[in-house]
Amino acid sequence: MPQQTLSTTAVAPVSLEGIGDVVDAGRRSGYAHLSERHQPTVGRLVSAARGAAAALGRPTLWPARRGHWQLAPRSARRLASGRMRVTTVALEPNSFVPDPAPQGMEVLYLVSGRAHLIASGPDGQMRSASELAAGRVRVVGTAEDRDQYLVNTGDAVAVVVRVSA
Repeated sequence: MPQQTLSTTAVAPVSLEGIGDVVDAGRRSGYAHLSERHQPTVGRLVSAARGAAAALGRPTLWPARRGHWQLAPRSARRLASGRMRVTTVALEPNSFVPDPAPQGMEVLYLVSGRAHLIASGPDGQMRSASELAAGRVRVVGTAEDRDQYLVNTGDAVAVVVRVSA
């Protein structure tokens, strides 16, 4: 039987020089649109909304100006950290306020009263109506060609907290 010999070939060392993703891993990019942005999670938004609603449990802290979104009192904004914005609105019975188009994530929490979130299309037709239930958080998404309104459908003043990122 003939004897076979194994040939050994020398392996050249591998360089990562030509692989930019590997070489640049962990370094800051020179491109602004690639910069890291820490957005709060939905859980953090919900936690901030519940904390703000608990702080607004006393009617003395409710917004005095009715029908306009405004910054929540400092005691209600205390739990919101980072890039979160906490606003409130107080609505008289049978009144409404437009919900500004969210730029990112947004949650609504009913503090007091009864309210519905109404979505309408560009033609003015009502697309959906969802009730803001007491003790529940409503996550509001962005949709093109859609206007949203918060409507007080109860007999008392409705107070709603909005936390957005």
